[in-house]
Amino acid sequence: MPATAPSPTLLVFGGGWLGQAAAREAVRNSGRAILTSRDPDRRAGLIAEGFEAVDPADADALDGAAREASAVLVTAPPESDGCPGLKRLVPALTRTGAFPDWIGYVSSTAVYGDRAGGWAFEDDPLNAASLEGARRVRAERDWLDAGRGMGLTVQIFRLPALYGPGRSPVERLRDGTARIVRKPGQVFNRIQVEDAVSGLFASMARPRPGAAYTLCDDEPAPADAVMEWAAQRLGLPRPPEIDLDDPAVSEAMRRFYRDSKRLSNARAKAELGWRPRYPTWREGLEAMLDAAET
Repeated sequence: MPATAPSPTLLVFGGGWLGQAAAREAVRNSGRAILTSRDPDRRAGLIAEGFEAVDPADADALDGAAREASAVLVTAPPESDGCPGLKRLVPALTRTGAFPDWIGYVSSTAVYGDRAGGWAFEDDPLNAASLEGARRVRAERDWLDAGRGMGLTVQIFRLPALYGPGRSPVERLRDGTARIVRKPGQVFNRIQVEDAVSGLFASMARPRPGAAYTLCDDEPAPADAVMEWAAQRLGLPRPPEIDLDDPAVSEAMRRFYRDSKRLSNARAKAELGWRPRYPTWREGLEAMLDAAET
């Protein structure tokens, strides 16, 4: 069984979808959540949601948040010159002498590159095939180096495609924007956003410095199979098929199709006692549809 979820003061560098989901879980566990955003409107929205929010460019505000945080989660994507969270947080931790119990860096399974449908494990050599994946590899390395250099408990979490209410094939089918792209032999895993958050909190309860975990579901599957199942479940026509090079296919979607791999979550299960609530995309989508119908 997983250890009891902690009640942290959680500092989230990056107030996006996953960051907010983690913040809600911290508050639900009787903790606090402080999120960063450079956008004043976004900060106002976070505050309206009941969170605390700071501008990461405000050194005094970030120092105060770092000083109070027992756990730090970095969800902001890397930039051309590295991880923005690292550039802001390491100086803040140094200035304040803060020593959080746990630091989690959210990376991507793009670091594994293409495995031609084979399995990818955390200790495999990283072979990113995209600029975004290469930036993630560098950010992982930089965070692990910082953790070793400062005596901090840093863990890496490699996530595949995230989905959940508001961000899934269900919405695209309903609004008519869904398309099917077939690439024979192409498979990948997914993870429901609540399962990603539960994996992060399982790690907070059982931290291991320097560890890397792949948080994913139990069933890699082709994207067209998922879309066709969802269309049938909704009683909607199967979406039209388009080629991968069609202008309607976003660059982000092309990146998903560039790699084909099967991901293992065995380490997270063994070391963290974590189990996804939605072990496959079927359970995840079915739960969303059931909730919408009640």
